[in-house]
Amino acid sequence: MRLTNYSDYALRSLMYLAVRPEPESLANISDIATSYNISKSHLTKIIHQLGQLGYIESVRGKNGGIRLAKAAKDINLGILIKQIEPDFELVECFATRASRNNPKPPSSSVPVAFIEEEEKAPVGCVITPVCTLKSVFAEALTAFIHVLEQYTLADIIGNKDELATLLFYS
Repeated sequence: MRLTNYSDYALRSLMYLAVRPEPESLANISDIATSYNISKSHLTKIIHQLGQLGYIESVRGKNGGIRLAKAAKDINLGILIKQIEPDFELVECFATRASRNNPKPPSSSVPVAFIEEEEKAPVGCVITPVCTLKSVFAEALTAFIHVLEQYTLADIIGNKDELATLLFYS
């Protein structure tokens, strides 16, 4: 399982906001992009979605910016990843016709239940109709998400001072 850069950047942005020396002060996207050496335009889309999901508060205007809208202890990593990761199709047999032809926005649940074969688009693997490997992958994916659900943003910023040194004072 590999998460997209989108999820990686979302997590890093939330970490950045959580370890700011003055957490109530406003940050801006340019500062986050510079700190991590990532694209500001790509980060803008991510910050927008995090705002829509209620993780980030945006303040408009000349002195505007962004900050966490929730306490770090209230941001569950598993829930966040399920909301922002575009799909969990580990192998092609996880993909349905709908997800291939018209990708839907990320959902809040992991699609580990398989859709009946007749609803699937033709796939390249000839053993898909009888393959039990997909159930192994489904179990692994469920375990992956379960582990993430055991952690919050607060858990991954326990070394706040060290993170702040690297992000703000280097």
